Amino acid sequence: MFADRTARVSVSLWPMAGAVVAALDSPDLPRSLADLLRHVAPFTYTVMFGYKGTSPPLDVYDDFPPGKRKIFVTDYQAGPYLLDPFFLAATQPVAPGLYRLRDLAPDRFYQGEYYRNYYAQTGLAEEIAYFVDLPGKASLVLSLMRAEKPFTQKEYTALQALVPFVAAIAKRHWAGLSRQFRKTAEPTVAGRQRRAIAYELGRFGDGILTPREREVAEFTLKGHSAESTGEVLGIAAGTVRIHRRNIYAKLNINSQGELFSRFLGTLMDPAG
Repeated sequence: MFADRTARVSVSLWPMAGAVVAALDSPDLPRSLADLLRHVAPFTYTVMFGYKGTSPPLDVYDDFPPGKRKIFVTDYQAGPYLLDPFFLAATQPVAPGLYRLRDLAPDRFYQGEYYRNYYAQTGLAEEIAYFVDLPGKASLVLSLMRAEKPFTQKEYTALQALVPFVAAIAKRHWAGLSRQFRKTAEPTVAGRQRRAIAYELGRFGDGILTPREREVAEFTLKGHSAESTGEVLGIAAGTVRIHRRNIYAKLNINSQGELFSRFLGTLMDPAG
């Protein structure tokens, strides 16, 4: 299904690019752009999330079947997005371009509880994404997802060559995306679930954990090892491990899985 077809791209790409340009400012643009990218390197799903600072992501476009949309969009927006490497990269922000998820993820991401308790449920073999800066300090993250096998280096290189085209199209079509964040801001329980990551992670364990312990909990939740956490915080890996033991004792938990569950519980608590 995912045979390498990059050798044929040059023959038929331009008519499809013309169709994308013709679809600008119309509802057909996202699907037309996804079709062009699939011609370069086939993939299973597309999702385009809009980001602005630490605001909750906007689902700009996706082509998930109904049975998959809950895990990829609804569940994601309910809280796990706060630990998503793509979301975290967008808040830094990273330079515009095409990125593999594994290139942005922390060193223990695939052993971490975000991956094991949420991301593994997606069943993806690989996810790569275009990052595009938009006016008003917003950005578009256009994810290409494969369920069967990772992208080959040749396919990735072919998709990378389209970065200028994708960026130009996105900047034109979604120039006003920044304004949609203000329209969707609501002081509701759902809105409180999606407060800024710095606040959510900062208040996690508030009144129980020390500021340093909350920092260690934050990086643990993101998927950092003790060594990586120590490097970021400027402390020894052994000290990080001591902080983790103290965190578990104070929260009366015994594992990173329980830490992840407690964090999600904090997000869902409207009294928090």
